[in-house]
Amino acid sequence: MKKSLIFLLFLFVFSSDCYSQFAPSIHNYTLAEYKAGNQNWDVSRADNGKVYVANNSGLLEYDALVWKFYQLPNKTIVRSVLAVDDVVYTGSYEEFGYWKRDGFGVLQYHSLSEKIPNLISPNEEIWEIVSFNGKIIFRSFLNIYIYDFEDVIQLRPSSVIISCSVVDDDLFVSTLNQGVFLLKEKSLEPYYFSERLLDTKIVSITKYNGKLLLMTSLKGSYLLDKGTLMPTDFEINEQIQRHQLNEFSVLENGDMVFGTIKDGVFLTDSDGNSKFHISKENGLFNNTVLSQSIDKTGNLWLGLDNGIANIELNSSNYFFNDVSGKLGSVYDVVNYNGVIYIGTNTGLFWLDDNEKLQFIEGSQGQVWDLEIIENQLFCGHNEGTFIVDKDRFTNISTFTGGYTIKKVPEREHTYIQGTYSGLVKFEKIDDEWQVKHLGKTTVPSRFLVFESPRTAWVAHATKGVYKVVFDNNYDTITSVKNYHNKGIGSDFNIRVYNIKNDISFKSNEGWHKYEPILDSIVPYKLLNDLLGKNSYIISEDDTAMFALKNKAGFIEFKSFDTTRNDFYLNDIFLKNRYIVGYENISKINDSIYALNLDNGFMMINNASISKTKLYQPSIEHVSVSGDSISVKPLKDDTVGFKYKESVTVELSSPQSLNHFFEYTITEGGYKDEHAIWYEMEGNKVEFTNLLDGDYTMSFRTSDNAGNVSTMQSLSVDVYPPWYRDTFGYVLYFLIAVLIIVVFYTLHNKKIAKEQRIIKIKYQREQQKLLREKTLENEKRIVQLKNESLQNEIKLKSKQLANNAMALVKKNETLQDIKKDLMMNKDGFNNYYSYKKLVKKLDNSIVLKDEWEVFENNFSQVHDEFFEALKQKHSKLTPKDLKICAYIKMNLSSKEIAPLMNISVRGVETHRYRLKKKLNLENDISLVDYLLNIKN
Repeated sequence: MKKSLIFLLFLFVFSSDCYSQFAPSIHNYTLAEYKAGNQNWDVSRADNGKVYVANNSGLLEYDALVWKFYQLPNKTIVRSVLAVDDVVYTGSYEEFGYWKRDGFGVLQYHSLSEKIPNLISPNEEIWEIVSFNGKIIFRSFLNIYIYDFEDVIQLRPSSVIISCSVVDDDLFVSTLNQGVFLLKEKSLEPYYFSERLLDTKIVSITKYNGKLLLMTSLKGSYLLDKGTLMPTDFEINEQIQRHQLNEFSVLENGDMVFGTIKDGVFLTDSDGNSKFHISKENGLFNNTVLSQSIDKTGNLWLGLDNGIANIELNSSNYFFNDVSGKLGSVYDVVNYNGVIYIGTNTGLFWLDDNEKLQFIEGSQGQVWDLEIIENQLFCGHNEGTFIVDKDRFTNISTFTGGYTIKKVPEREHTYIQGTYSGLVKFEKIDDEWQVKHLGKTTVPSRFLVFESPRTAWVAHATKGVYKVVFDNNYDTITSVKNYHNKGIGSDFNIRVYNIKNDISFKSNEGWHKYEPILDSIVPYKLLNDLLGKNSYIISEDDTAMFALKNKAGFIEFKSFDTTRNDFYLNDIFLKNRYIVGYENISKINDSIYALNLDNGFMMINNASISKTKLYQPSIEHVSVSGDSISVKPLKDDTVGFKYKESVTVELSSPQSLNHFFEYTITEGGYKDEHAIWYEMEGNKVEFTNLLDGDYTMSFRTSDNAGNVSTMQSLSVDVYPPWYRDTFGYVLYFLIAVLIIVVFYTLHNKKIAKEQRIIKIKYQREQQKLLREKTLENEKRIVQLKNESLQNEIKLKSKQLANNAMALVKKNETLQDIKKDLMMNKDGFNNYYSYKKLVKKLDNSIVLKDEWEVFENNFSQVHDEFFEALKQKHSKLTPKDLKICAYIKMNLSSKEIAPLMNISVRGVETHRYRLKKKLNLENDISLVDYLLNIKN
């Protein structure tokens, strides 16, 4: 078997019978990680890889990435757990039942004890659950409950029940005082009783070489064959009796695992001989094993009194762990004359025959390098270089800081060492080592390789690389050439190697090599492609396979020989134990390597490394904006949700180890082979702000070594927002129709308005035309009226003139008559009659009444004349106005004189005076002025 082969190999390497200090890989899970109670009473791993733990506070579930916690309805301690198919059975205080996922992927509890409420004893607890013949058996100290998936049956023996063990097709029930019973249908039948087993806790009954092996808590182990009980001769008996056996398991190869109350776990071969002791001393978090379970992969799960542990029993790699802290950080490990020597930052240690650390006095300080030279063990130390022999530590060089030492090619007994202060020569003459500093340079020389017997390359501890040439006797350095800016962009963190006779360099930018023809350093495509730009070699030069440390945290073993299989270490628990920048893998023999770690080292067997398999992730739970949706039909159906809602997807791949999840999202059903994959934090990813449309979410399991699983896909349909959905389109249509109607209505109203405006405009224009026509007509009428009035004025003027002339002629006639009378007054007989007649003539000549009639008529014809004349010349007398009126009528002075009853000369005199009153210049005609006078 593989495990036996590895054990024999280690036995050969270390010449030891018991590996008490060495242990398989142990992964501890603390209370801070699983966030529940400290005590873990039972553990079971389901077929799908999930681990279930019965915890003080409830039920724990672990999918190899995330711990989940579930509580019972009554929030009591869970004492037992068993995962069968997709159902998880648990037992608690006065309660037992099962957990099963609902349609939303959530684990829900279903009580079975409710079916028999009157049969549960007070204060009863279910301590064990086993699967037997298609039934589930629940065991307490008082009763056995059989669940056949329909009913629950109770069986009660008369003694305390200690354990139930399934062997082939039989179920053995061990009691404290009445021996062992067999379960037959629905009853318990006595199988074996012995006085030697009274008050004995039988932890387990298993099949062993055709017999029954009974493991007890404090009395060791027994073989039962045909009714005869005999103690075994197992070497482990003493240990399990002293430390109180609590759990027992058998591996497929026959190896046995003993979990104890006081001192952790013991692993033995099939004969009971110790192989490993795993306890707090070498890495286990707690020594009290409350439960244990072997899963299908051969890994051991432990429920501890404080914590949970997983021990990789199927791994071919083993660890030396020093939890005391005195070992410190390990820098080199070497097997010299069958003894393991360990160089650390605290000094040099070795392992004695019992695999216990022994410190070499005088070695306090930093150990950088351990090398076997000329069959002697050299120790490059902070204080110089020493030769080690068992516990003797002899100084042969005081040049401090021996980083590395290399043999000079083609020259015997001569070696060059890189130290804090440069290069130092070691030469063995007459069995004595002669040491000399080569001078020329004091560069701290961490890396050293030879290009030729007299030429070497040195890398500074932190910065720069140099080419060094020695003289023929290696007594001094003849030249040192700095290759700063000779092809390497950054001088920091340069490592130098001789790979296939090529001087190769690893810098922050990748791999380079020295090109002698150009005397320059150029990129090395072969190593960049083969090893990767971000990897550097951490193994020795003389190994068939070289080890690479990748910045992602894993270590890979490669070879230029294509017949050898590459392998890698990708344990996430190792990442926190690397001595970053000083990782080192030492060759122990052809198939065993030692990897230095913090507080220990790891033994790696390259002969039985298997490739890690990653499993396709399963979709555990999907929620949309916090609301869970059914996960059962997800493989065939599409998850749909509204725009601006978020979808959260929870994944698990419990059978994968040291993994993480990646996702990519593409539109529609299109799968892009060159899509960018994004790493998830934990096992959940939330997608927000997705635009509406169809998407395909693809998920895969990955690890730091670049391995990936097959993809798991989920189709998602993001519904468009209401404004891009049917409702929105209908609304848009209605709005468009409304807009068209409104536009049409407004357009019609506009047209009507414009028509109305045009009509009004036309009407106004017509009215304007009519008004203009009317005005024109009115003007014409006015003109005609004016003409008529003018004619009437002319007529009246003529009439006035005629009247005036008539008056003039009348006055002339009267005056003539008066003259005649006066001339013939003597002819009158009556003088009184004469006077009366003359008086009448004088009254007729004055014509006061006629003037008033004349003035009235004149005013009607020339109504504005007097008003204008009076406004401008307010001092005119009535007589002046009369003369002005006569002049206005265009009467001559001669014609005016009779009217005024004055002489013509009196009229001329009056006209002259009137011109002065009117302030008229001499050149202005009085007639023209009066004819044209206006307001």
